[in-house]
Amino acid sequence: MGASNAASVSSRSSKAVFAAAGSPYFSTVLALMGAVVILSNIGAAKGVALGPIITDGGFFLFPLAYILGDVISEVYGFKAARRSILVTFGLAIFAVLCFWVMIALPSAEFYDGQQALERTLGPVWQIVLASILGFLMGQLANAWVLVKLKERFGERGLIGRLIGSSGVGEFLDTLIFCSIAASVIGITDGAQFLNYLLVGFVYKTGVEIIFVPVTAAVIRWFKRKEPGYGQQVSTSA
Repeated sequence: MGASNAASVSSRSSKAVFAAAGSPYFSTVLALMGAVVILSNIGAAKGVALGPIITDGGFFLFPLAYILGDVISEVYGFKAARRSILVTFGLAIFAVLCFWVMIALPSAEFYDGQQALERTLGPVWQIVLASILGFLMGQLANAWVLVKLKERFGERGLIGRLIGSSGVGEFLDTLIFCSIAASVIGITDGAQFLNYLLVGFVYKTGVEIIFVPVTAAVIRWFKRKEPGYGQQVSTSA
């Protein structure tokens, strides 16, 4: 009987708990993710060389989108993460349509920035395509792995599942994104592409790992602030 009770308690303590996605906290994180992805898509149209390192102008923003994705997946679950990904890229597509209209509008006689505008925002649709395929697959893989690990270990092992899910998600994301975006920013040489790919993967994954303590702290804050989450944890314990 004692062993049976212990097994029952262990089973309940490892139950995956998620908050309802209808809270204002969820909508705030979703809005931030949309803004980060749109800005990173614009920045990614610029090729950047930092010494021997080749990257793009959105390199410092994109890891933040994954950190926000981790928060949503861990606190609100896979369905909420999937919805946030689709909404975010709907916003990204809307932004591209707006850029297209801005470029197509006839310029005033006093405006001399048309060529610069076209050069800056014109290739963004290709970057968005790369983001849709890369970030979509990467984020879904990241969310799926994180949630599956949570279903296995419950509230335990947060740091491990953040690192593990990030590695899987960032690899798929970077591979797909770089394959499409490289030619847009002027990378045609095989060695430069390999540099771009490896630097992107190592950098993005490294940043996420460095910020894992911050991500974990933010996640714990959300868990404390979400009343429904705390109630579910108490019930399952």
